[in-house]
Amino acid sequence: MATGPGLESLVDQTISVITNDGRNIVGILKGFDQATNIILDESHERVYSTKVSIRISGHNEFSLLLSVLRYLKVERCLFVFLQEGVQQLVLGLYIIRGDNISVIGELDEELDAHLDLSNLRAHPLKAVIH
Repeated sequence: MATGPGLESLVDQTISVITNDGRNIVGILKGFDQATNIILDESHERVYSTKVSIRISGHNEFSLLLSVLRYLKVERCLFVFLQEGVQQLVLGLYIIRGDNISVIGELDEELDAHLDLSNLRAHPLKAVIH
């Protein structure tokens, strides 16, 4: 008789979970049951975006930007300062129901530590449609 969904070797390891609604949640697998409900610790959600922000570090750069907008005859402009790259929303101890999980994978922590998430751009995943 099977004792679980084959996650035994991933307990206390960092994993990445893609949910049916397209979210990417990373955390340490602490436990699971026969329905693949999982418990993650030290978890966070990675929110991907294709938006690019402009970093203005000083008054001179801001003045230059305004001059360019005047030159282009832009009458109205909405400045939105976005957080660059992948946002990581802290979740902490987190439970995910098994019926909401699409993919579970082991995360290579060494490789992940070398990723520059501040410069990474990607389209958010779409929800799974049954």
